This record gives sequence, C-alpha cells and structure tokens, in this order.
Amino acid sequence: MTIQDINSTIEPQKKVLLQHSLYAKVKTIDDLKSFLENHVFAVWDFMSLLKALQSKLTCTTTPWFATKNPETRYLINEIVLAEESDLTLDGRRQSHYEMYIEAMHDCGASTLEIESFLEEINSLQNIFVAIKTSNLHPNIKAFLDFTFSVIEQGKPHEIAAAFTFGREDLIPSMFTEILKNFQTNFPDTDLSKLIYYFERHIELDADEHGPMAMQMITELCGEDAQKWTEVEEISVLALEKRIGLWDAIEETITMNVEMV
Repeated sequence: MTIQDINSTIEPQKKVLLQHSLYAKVKTIDDLKSFLENHVFAVWDFMSLLKALQSKLTCTTTPWFATKNPETRYLINEIVLAEESDLTLDGRRQSHYEMYIEAMHDCGASTLEIESFLEEINSLQNIFVAIKTSNLHPNIKAFLDFTFSVIEQGKPHEIAAAFTFGREDLIPSMFTEILKNFQTNFPDTDLSKLIYYFERHIELDADEHGPMAMQMITELCGEDAQKWTEVEEISVLALEKRIGLWDAIEETITMNVEMV
C-alpha cells in the first residue's frame, strides 16, 4: 500500500468535507461566533496529536538517547516549532491555538466553554471523564474521544495517520473554503487575526507540513502491510469524525437562527 492508495480510499470523505453545507451557513457574525466556539476544540486537540507524535518520535525525557529514525525526528520537530511557537500577525511568538483564542476574542466569540473544559481536564486529570461529563455536542465528544483514544493506543503510525490525513493534508483545501466565506460575508468586520490564522495554516500545511507529514507516514510504515492497513482505517475514521464535527457546528448554527 502507498500514500496514493490511502488518498484514493479517503477521497469520498474528503469530498463530503469540502462540499459540506456548513460553509454556506456562516452568514452572520453570530454564525461565525458559533463556528469558532465549536471549532476551537479541534484546534486545541490537534496540539495533543502533535505532542504525542513528538513524544513518540523524539526523546523528550532525560537522560537523552537518540531515537531510531533521524528523519522522522527532524520532521516532527520542524512541525512542532511552527505549530507551538509561530509568529503572530504583530510579530510575537504563540502557538496556533493561542492565535485562534486571540482571534476569537477580537470578533467577540466566547472562549468560556473551551477554557472551562480545559480547567475540568486539569481538575479531573482524566481526559475521557472530562469529555464524557461535559455539555459538549455528542459529535464534538466523539471527535475528541477518537483523538485521545488514538493517542492512548500509542501506535506512532496511527497517531501520524490521524494527524496527517485527518488534519494536515485536509486543512489547506478546507480552510480555503472557510476563508472564502469569511471574506465574502464579513467585509466590514475586522477579522485580521482570524484570517491570518487561516492563511498561515494554508501556507504551512500546503507547502511544508503536509508533505512532511506524508513523508513521516512513509517512514513509519515502511514495508509493513499491517501498519499501512491501520493507517488507512484510522484515516477514514478521522475524516468521518471531522464530518461529524462539521454536522454539529451546522446544527448549532441552524438552531441559533431558528431561535431568533
């Protein structure tokens, strides 16, 4: 099996995501706020996939030992550098999650739910209990539960599959669709930080991180047919969970409109 084979397998799910009716539903600033307040959970849990890979593929403990594959070590460290400490629009260093939170504040979206959720995780010290007992939409719970279940399984190639095919490879095309909608529907609203966040992701993932992540998959699977099969299965599931997330956000926006 190859990267091309997996891309062929997941094409139906990618098509659903890129043609999802959610994009057309973000018509007002309130719709945008609803989108951001739910999508932020995907922005946050992406960082956990990233750090899980760094933990698996590099040495993050002492005493230090060189990990087996210098190539995957380099690839993940390069991605971590940009995702965890990128340059903001005004030249500061922040993670992409922190950039997103600032962008939410700028357009009046609430960060209370994500912040309360993170406090609950810190208090309970158990991500799965925090997800289960939260008031999040069932699809968002399923999305998060999938991410952390893959992490807990601890297989680097499966974590890399969720990271690569569920996120990095998908983001440029998907975020381009989102950005088009923002610029069309909110010409008089200052969304400079939010647009910068999306444009930065499109630039990094299309030109650098996407190809790096693909190479990482190839390095991790090698000639192991079982690993390639598991990568394929996880990739399909990751995209299905993303479709569920998009469905949840669309449902939230539709309900808010009907209540007005």
